[in-house]
Amino acid sequence: MCNEAARRIALGQLREDWGQTRIPLSFPEGLPNMAPLDGFRITDHTVIIRAAGASVEGGAELVTRRWSWPGAGGKPVYNFRSDGRTLDKGRCLIPVDQFYEFTAPEDPKIKRKTKWAFRLVGHDWFCIAGLWRSEASVGEAFTMLTCPPGADMEPYHSRQVVVLGRDDWGRWLDPAVPSAQLCRPLPAGSLTAARA
Repeated sequence: MCNEAARRIALGQLREDWGQTRIPLSFPEGLPNMAPLDGFRITDHTVIIRAAGASVEGGAELVTRRWSWPGAGGKPVYNFRSDGRTLDKGRCLIPVDQFYEFTAPEDPKIKRKTKWAFRLVGHDWFCIAGLWRSEASVGEAFTMLTCPPGADMEPYHSRQVVVLGRDDWGRWLDPAVPSAQLCRPLPAGSLTAARA
């Protein structure tokens, strides 16, 4: 599953584009250092957007958190299946401009897997649906949600992260919106894939 993504968007563009949601965005920990990341991986820190209070009516906040929390046997929980679950607590958005998946090497003589970059058609950046929670050993951390693969992902992987376009950002942060309405693959032609 997805264990690497890129976030090269500048804070100014994020703020401007987020303004289209008409949901106030605050920075309770101050403006973050959003140096471009060509790749962030499990246990790295990156920005997430979450409801500022019990619901999105109180606005949203941008904070920096760790990707993954410790799971059973110490394995990191960096992806979490959304299928059949009611996910109404701890929702967050992970801003990215692309995420990566890996396939078996095309040449059997080469052991290195083929890396593919996926982007949302027509958008400079988008969000992946996630959950955040507090863990005693690592503090607050987040995970990316997954769903069955859509037509664009099926040739590459048996699962995919939940990709949300701008129209769904506010809906995802609203716990009153059933998670099953949003945790689904996008229609064919929504994602592009290119070798990274």
